[in-house]
Amino acid sequence: MVKRSLQASTGGIQQAKRAFAIKGWTQENLAGEVNLKTRQPIWRFFTGQALDRQIFLEICSILDLDWREIALDPPAEFSSPGERTRSILNIDHLVQEMRSQHRDTIQNQCGILQLLDINRPVSIDDIYVDVNILEEVASQQWFAIAELQNLEPIEFDRVGLGAVEQKQIPGMQAVETYSKLRVLGKPGVGKTTFLQHLAIQCNRGAFAANQVPIFIVMREFVEECRSSDTMSLFSYIRSRFLTSGVSDPSVLETLLQSGRVLLLMDGIDELLSQDIPPVLREIRQFSDKYHRNRFVTSCRTAAQKLQLRGFTDVEIAPFTQAQITTFAQKWFVAFSKTTGSEKNQSVQFMQKLDLPENWQFRQLVVTPLFLHLACWVFHGQDTFPTKRTEFYKQGLDLLLGKWDEARGVERDDVYRGFLLPQKLRLLSQLAAVTFEQGQYFFEQRIIEQYIGDYLRNLPDASLEPEEVQLESEAMLKAIEAQHGLLIERARGIFSFSYLAFQEYFTARKIVASHNLRALEQALSGLVSHITDPHWREVFLLTAAMLRSADSLVQLMKQQIDALVAQDPYLQEFLVWVSQKSQTIEIEPKIATTRAFYLALSQAPHTAEQFALVSTLDQGMFLDAALENLLLEFATDHSQDFAYVHACSEALNNILVMVLDAGFYKSLQQLRDQLPAPSENRDRLQDWWQTNYSAWVARLRNAIAQYRNIQHPWQFSPEQQQVLQRYYDANQLLMDCLNSNCEVTAAIRQEIEDTLLLPQKELEDREWQGR
Repeated sequence: MVKRSLQASTGGIQQAKRAFAIKGWTQENLAGEVNLKTRQPIWRFFTGQALDRQIFLEICSILDLDWREIALDPPAEFSSPGERTRSILNIDHLVQEMRSQHRDTIQNQCGILQLLDINRPVSIDDIYVDVNILEEVASQQWFAIAELQNLEPIEFDRVGLGAVEQKQIPGMQAVETYSKLRVLGKPGVGKTTFLQHLAIQCNRGAFAANQVPIFIVMREFVEECRSSDTMSLFSYIRSRFLTSGVSDPSVLETLLQSGRVLLLMDGIDELLSQDIPPVLREIRQFSDKYHRNRFVTSCRTAAQKLQLRGFTDVEIAPFTQAQITTFAQKWFVAFSKTTGSEKNQSVQFMQKLDLPENWQFRQLVVTPLFLHLACWVFHGQDTFPTKRTEFYKQGLDLLLGKWDEARGVERDDVYRGFLLPQKLRLLSQLAAVTFEQGQYFFEQRIIEQYIGDYLRNLPDASLEPEEVQLESEAMLKAIEAQHGLLIERARGIFSFSYLAFQEYFTARKIVASHNLRALEQALSGLVSHITDPHWREVFLLTAAMLRSADSLVQLMKQQIDALVAQDPYLQEFLVWVSQKSQTIEIEPKIATTRAFYLALSQAPHTAEQFALVSTLDQGMFLDAALENLLLEFATDHSQDFAYVHACSEALNNILVMVLDAGFYKSLQQLRDQLPAPSENRDRLQDWWQTNYSAWVARLRNAIAQYRNIQHPWQFSPEQQQVLQRYYDANQLLMDCLNSNCEVTAAIRQEIEDTLLLPQKELEDREWQGR
């Protein structure tokens, strides 16, 4: 009969003592790990006395020892009533048997997804995209805040925060590398789906084929533990096995002791605060006791401060361009209404997503949650919404509650009972005060101070300073952990999770001003930033969110005109722009023509592109071509003899566009004065030195006489900067008007008619209108 007790050999005792010393524990610590009430069995183990077989095995397991190497005369196998006789040779058969019995449970639990606002489930294979992993968690890195403040807005969400990209590895590789892994990530980044994918791959034998997959939703585990009044992963898993038809209680112990379980524990951050410590303690004890198995947990990055000893933290990386493309292709195949149209629609989705005006959407769709939302919106409209405010609102609704509500997740209430409107006001206040000061990144103490300022100004607020501090800390943690709207970018440094949300909340703060006077003051404050490119998106969002944007666009127009009103030379230049524009009698609108000639004087190539996009007027094409020709003549081509032929060809092309007989004749004469390309090198060199400068001067005079361009405007560097800001601000004003904002027809027409006009003409129009 096989012995019911075991004792350590002399050599085994020495080996065990070395392992015990490495742990750095006391005998009381070890007794606690084995769930013993006293350390007496531990003393018996280290003194070589007989010990209950199960306790002996557990001590060896926790000390990472092979019990057969430690025991004196170890038996070949164990058998007893109620246990199956399992040898090392037939454990593989047991694993395959259990995988077979448990397969349907895993497939039902993890094989289908229910995407938000989609009325039917979808197979995980039809939508899942392999994720990448960051082995260094961004929020655990050290950065000086000055390093982050220098980032451009388009770099705001770059992985690694700027110049240095973090190394990424495939998600599956991370699981294979670390036997105890905690997967972190923002809300909606795909943590749960990644764990479900692991379970399905293991179920099929494509990954960890020698292990049995077990998937646990941690909030369901806590609910069952609460009803049974026992916090035990072993008991919970055994009950799951019972539902799969596995009634023998020894099977689970055998699998665990043999290291044949892949345990996937999803959503530790979704637990209530009072449940987290006992759950973490149970995971630690369970994973230590059965350390030969593979453990993967998931948790939001914000909850990483909940230490899980022995687990390696990694973070799911944002989607790359290739992953976004793959997801879009799969999404439209899975949900397109018309068979055969899905490929075309996914191509259109990616093409429009890559347009410059949609970079804000690209900023958001690096997570599966927002990428799904973008696909869903595009699927219904075949385009992205002109009013981005609606898309942002849907995204914020998800993060502020809808996403949790859809999954049945209950969060701690640390918002002093704040309802959704109060949360929005708080976030709008935080966004506005930080954005106004140019802070995309802020130290933890600073943002806590801003939260404290908000709390102190609440009606009936009577908090002591210490209470304000504690509540500010708690609210910051809640905003980060529950909603993911503020995130820790590096140690002690926070930002909004997406720049788009900071801009949206800043605009919302302006629009939500409580009365007309406050709104006027807020709009005046906004308009003071009209030449700051960082505020561009806030202008567009504010215009879109206002019930009437009349006041905003009028204030913008006044501020823009004031930029150049006090400079006589710039006013003279605008008079020329206006006069020249009036010579163009065909479409486009007169304001577009003014913009063209203003740009032409600054950068001819840009103006030519402007003409190609905006109009087909031949006169504007001609002026752009002439400007570019003279720009080429400003370069020294004295050694480029083929250039003489190129000049002749350029003039021939320009002559086709010339309608004025006098100008045509002048250009024709100038072309004929060029030496023939067949002239020898010395004759060409002589002509170039003797006649070229005078020839270019005659050409320039002819262009000035007949086309009223090529005036020798000599702008100082400061004036060039002012003109550029003036041009960009007018472009912003037009973008606001074209953003489907609510502007009355009369105001819109007035602004379009007076864009880029000199001060004298503006005053004359104002006088005529009285």
